[in-house]
Amino acid sequence: MRIISGKYRGMKLLSPPDISTRPVTDRVKEAVFSIIFRYGLPEGCKVADIFCGTGSFGLECLSRGAETVSFVELNRKVCSRLERNIEKTGAGEQAKVFCTNAFKAGAPLPAGERKYDLVFVDPPFPMSYDISLKSKLGRLLLLLNEQTAEGGRVLVRTHRRVTLLPEYGLLSVYDRREWSKMAETFLIMEPAKPEISDADEEQQPDNQKTDNT
Repeated sequence: MRIISGKYRGMKLLSPPDISTRPVTDRVKEAVFSIIFRYGLPEGCKVADIFCGTGSFGLECLSRGAETVSFVELNRKVCSRLERNIEKTGAGEQAKVFCTNAFKAGAPLPAGERKYDLVFVDPPFPMSYDISLKSKLGRLLLLLNEQTAEGGRVLVRTHRRVTLLPEYGLLSVYDRREWSKMAETFLIMEPAKPEISDADEEQQPDNQKTDNT
């Protein structure tokens, strides 16, 4: 496992101590980044790498010019290897590690900090088969509504048999790609819809009001 582009190009990374974290191949990683580069990401962006393993996607973002990356991983042994990978890059001041449950924390956002521009979500496949709004994954994506900036992107990796709902709150699917047994779904954070008050309704012209008679 290595960084494939940017200032840390070619740097080898420590792999997870077991196979449960499913690191992606260089080919898939390059394909994913070619898609997000169309939107000017990740240069200068605030990034979160959730269920990050040893940090392959987040460290790739730092290599390609991301401003900061927050890494979220529950397994403490994996977190230890992640911290060693960060130390190897020398990007410690730009990286924060949260060894916690991503389904509960989402992309951690300390008070006063701006929201994330790019979020990678890579849950264990068995935990992503249920894609309903009330599922663990669904509730996580709804939580990310509060943590992702308007126009920000959220990328969700699942088994290829899994198809996400068209939207989760203000997060809307706009692209989906498949490689081997996995799929990557791309979502964008839409602007909040303005609420129409009773006073606004009263001010509308008569021909724009709904005739309930």
